[in-house]
Amino acid sequence: MTAQRLDRVLTGYRIGDPEGLYPIFDSRGSTIAPGRWNDSTTPVIYCSEHYSTAMLEKLVHGNGRLPPDQHFVEITIPNGASYEVVTADRLPDWASADVTAARAYGVAWLRERRSLLLIVPCVVARIERNLLLNPAHPEFPSVAASLHRPVWWDSRLFG
Repeated sequence: MTAQRLDRVLTGYRIGDPEGLYPIFDSRGSTIAPGRWNDSTTPVIYCSEHYSTAMLEKLVHGNGRLPPDQHFVEITIPNGASYEVVTADRLPDWASADVTAARAYGVAWLRERRSLLLIVPCVVARIERNLLLNPAHPEFPSVAASLHRPVWWDSRLFG
């Protein structure tokens, strides 16, 4: 697929522990605990198109437990950045529990450096989207992350 170009600035959100092993805006963790769209040899930065989706992703990956000392960053992806979009029509097995189709697609996208950004559907909230950034892509230095700020969890989320 040929990469397209953004016609506006996009903002993504990523949540993590600022005192953790890796900075919040870092791809090293994705090689230690690969996600749906990468393997241990393909670093990627996962983020969400919306703050609330980033919270849902953090909760599902924490098995519903309140993660301690979580902060978020806003990630700014500039107008003109290259991107590719994955849809259920294009990759029917993207949400499969065994992640084979999604991982193969994501690994190929990362290795081929087809675009800076891969926009993918979110498993947790199916009409929402996650944003994947390829730190090896030549456009990556154009991406900026804000200073981190605390995430305020509503205790009602944890019953």
